[in-house]
Amino acid sequence: MQLLIFILAYPILWLTSILPFPLFYLFSDFVFFLIFHVFKYRRSVVKNNIALALPHLSEKERATIERKFYRHMCDLFLEMIKSMTMSKREIKKRFVFTNIELLKEYEKRGKSIIVMCSHYGNWEWMMSMALHMDSKGYAIYSRLGNKYFDQLVRKIRARFDGHLIVTNDTIRVITDNKEKGILAGYGFASDQSPMLQRSFYWDDFMGVEVPVHTGAEMLAKRLDLNMIFAGVKKIKRGYYEATFEELVDHPREHEDYVISSMFLRKAEKQIYEAPEYYLWTHKRWKHAGKKHEVVRELVEKKKTSSDV
Repeated sequence: MQLLIFILAYPILWLTSILPFPLFYLFSDFVFFLIFHVFKYRRSVVKNNIALALPHLSEKERATIERKFYRHMCDLFLEMIKSMTMSKREIKKRFVFTNIELLKEYEKRGKSIIVMCSHYGNWEWMMSMALHMDSKGYAIYSRLGNKYFDQLVRKIRARFDGHLIVTNDTIRVITDNKEKGILAGYGFASDQSPMLQRSFYWDDFMGVEVPVHTGAEMLAKRLDLNMIFAGVKKIKRGYYEATFEELVDHPREHEDYVISSMFLRKAEKQIYEAPEYYLWTHKRWKHAGKKHEVVRELVEKKKTSSDV
């Protein structure tokens, strides 16, 4: 069944990817009409998320952000498809890194880095970072349920010199690279909600206390990797800019979770500046207000396992 779905879908994806950009974005407008007005995809989730994260705005202002977000989301997911056939030259023109020299400086120092970003702008085109590096570029991701689409995603990333690491293999791959002296940049999108059984740290995100991914910080401390934040701006339709900011140069000198909190503050700042480019369809705040309940359950489980 997986193969059949892939065989049926692939020609549509490929034909979409080769559309000239003017027609491509006209098609995105049509998809927006279907998603927003006809299917109303996750409208309630988006509306609730925006209301929770941006309570200072009026209902009319939040409705405007919602509509703009859906237009951007349709562009975003079609731009992912466009990556199937885009040239390296084209993606370099449309996704510009304003200070790539910061990464070059780390390479000269023989340092591998962790690049942290949020699900904002076009994080998928961030993969083109590898085209500007002498070291290897990786992105951490969750394997897709359909193995054929998973292979396609890997193939697309490879077109732009990027490599994917499945979440469960992250520690092993990065540790092996460190031991072999392989310089690399590792991309982490760490703003979504972790599984509750791994919720060791909670922090305010957009004014709401939520569980936070801390894996990137822990790996940086374990392997002495420098940490950078990649902020993204959408310049106009189909064009983005990314600017790197150093989070910390020596992660081991910072107390646990301080760096994760620093990342959240950077992510919040860009969302407040232009909230329509954040991925509001994810249930980022689904565990809001559950901290004490979750911590109690984790303590009970730990106690039970130790008793056994």
